[in-house]
Amino acid sequence: MAGETAGASGEGREEGMRLGQVWRIGGGALALGFLTLFVGGGGRHAIGLVLKPMAEALAWDRTLLGAVIAVFMGMTAVTMTVVGRLADRYPVGWILAGGFLVSAFGVGLMGFVETAWQAFLLYGVVFAVGNGAVSITPVGVMLTRRFGGQAGVANSIAISGMGLGQLVILAGLSAVLVDVGWRAVFFWLGAINLVAAPALLLAVREERRSRAAVADRPTDGLDAREAARRRAFWALMAAYAICGFQDFFVSAHVVAFALDRGVGQLFAGNLLAFMGLAGLAGVIVAGALADRLGPGWPTAACFVLRVLIFGLIAAAKDPLTIAVFALGYGFTYWATAPLTVLFVRDHFGPRNLGMISGMVTMTHHIAGGLGALAGAVLFDREGDYQSAFLLMTALSLVGVACTLAIGRRSRSSPPLAEPPKAG
Repeated sequence: MAGETAGASGEGREEGMRLGQVWRIGGGALALGFLTLFVGGGGRHAIGLVLKPMAEALAWDRTLLGAVIAVFMGMTAVTMTVVGRLADRYPVGWILAGGFLVSAFGVGLMGFVETAWQAFLLYGVVFAVGNGAVSITPVGVMLTRRFGGQAGVANSIAISGMGLGQLVILAGLSAVLVDVGWRAVFFWLGAINLVAAPALLLAVREERRSRAAVADRPTDGLDAREAARRRAFWALMAAYAICGFQDFFVSAHVVAFALDRGVGQLFAGNLLAFMGLAGLAGVIVAGALADRLGPGWPTAACFVLRVLIFGLIAAAKDPLTIAVFALGYGFTYWATAPLTVLFVRDHFGPRNLGMISGMVTMTHHIAGGLGALAGAVLFDREGDYQSAFLLMTALSLVGVACTLAIGRRSRSSPPLAEPPKAG
């Protein structure tokens, strides 16, 4: 017993030393990534808050707003691929600051929308381009190259900003929605993005120091065409397509679903916020496990949990079950995000890390747009989400199979980078 206690204590000290080393080596880069994803990721799903009241106020059906979200996801996906390529070559800080300025313009003007074409332009194109630039793709490239063998933990810490941002930002916007209305939600979200831009410009110096601490641009690895010849590439694409299809179905429709079931507006709005809180735990657990076991097992575990969660909500739809569903799904929500660059690094090498991981994330987001649209179409056709829940349960089983087909890591993790020297 004493030996077991000592062993557990030693493991705790070792984990604390690992986290301390991660912060010592690149605390500034971590802070930059965390702030980016806190604002960019936390506000991305705000349209789910206003889906029902906005559709009712403008006399639109949910399929129309689902199509706006689908266009948004497609444009975001294309932007992520371009940004991933830029992040392989240029300082990430400038990309992020520019993305927040564009985001502020697009989403802020959504508060004045009266016609469908304005929503497609402002949210589906302008906000999508800005939000794609402040995404996990450039942040993941920066941190993975910076932290080497500790990349899973580093990315998880940064991506936990998405969960915390979703909790804080969406909880605040839920209160705005109840007190002022849906248009004010877009005004406030635009202001938040605008405030973030100069903060990121101040962080560019630290981001350059992080790049200076890493060796020259890596030459080991496959290009996109070579990677596409491997089975693991297509299995990875399929797994992330399923993940995205489910993620954005839930984020777009869970609040409207809860309202349809008679749940109060404030409680329903906070479902997304508490999904973010649960996601904080999930993303940290997934990143820590990935550094030890590789990214495959945490990803497969997420899909297994989704089988159970979607099966539960298909069977029962009372308020308690809805809350359990939101928290359970939220635990898996961000978990695969820090694993994308690890899959790419381990199977295809670091040379084109941004480009290939951007392609995977692009697939995730395009499928996400289709998931949001599919949920809206099924609701408008059938009057409820039951068929959608059954579809998501089946897709989770397919996701487990795709993850297992990716296979185990084929490359050893690179060593942790040395901290930059003073001066």
